[in-house]
Amino acid sequence: MRVVIQRVSAAHVAVAGEITGSIGHGLLVLAGFGEDETEADLDWMAQKIVRLRIFADAEGVMNRDVQQADGRILAVSQFTLFASTRKGNRPSWSRAARGEVSQPLFERFVGKLATALGRPVPTGVFGADMQVHLVNDGPVTIAIDSKQPE
Repeated sequence: MRVVIQRVSAAHVAVAGEITGSIGHGLLVLAGFGEDETEADLDWMAQKIVRLRIFADAEGVMNRDVQQADGRILAVSQFTLFASTRKGNRPSWSRAARGEVSQPLFERFVGKLATALGRPVPTGVFGADMQVHLVNDGPVTIAIDSKQPE
C-alpha cells in the first residue's frame, strides 16, 4: 500500500462538478493498493497516518498529530501511485490492484482511518474521474509505502 499525505488548510474532491468530500484543516490522503495488501498493511498505515506528528505545536515545531491539531482527513483512491516508468514513457499500472480487489481494500482502509481518528473520513468516488482541490499547508507532502516501513 502506498500513500501520499498532504497537510492542508482546505481540500475537497469533486465528481462531475459535485463535491463528494471536503475538509478544512487536516490531511489529504491519496491511497493506492497493490495485489498483495494485507489487513496488517491497512492497520499499520491507518495508525501511521493518524499518529504522524506534522502539525505545529505552540512553539511552531511539528510535534502534533492530526487529532491533537483537531484536523480532519479526506481520503482519495489513486491507483497511479503504483505506476512503473521503467520502460519507455508510458507508465504501466500492472503492479496496482484491480478494482475488484482495491475497492474493498480502500473501503476497509477508510473505516480504519475513521476509527483511529474518531470521526468520519470523507472520500471521493472510487474509480471515478475526480478533481481534487487542495491548499497545501507548508507545503508538507509525505509518501509512505507499507512494504517499506520507516
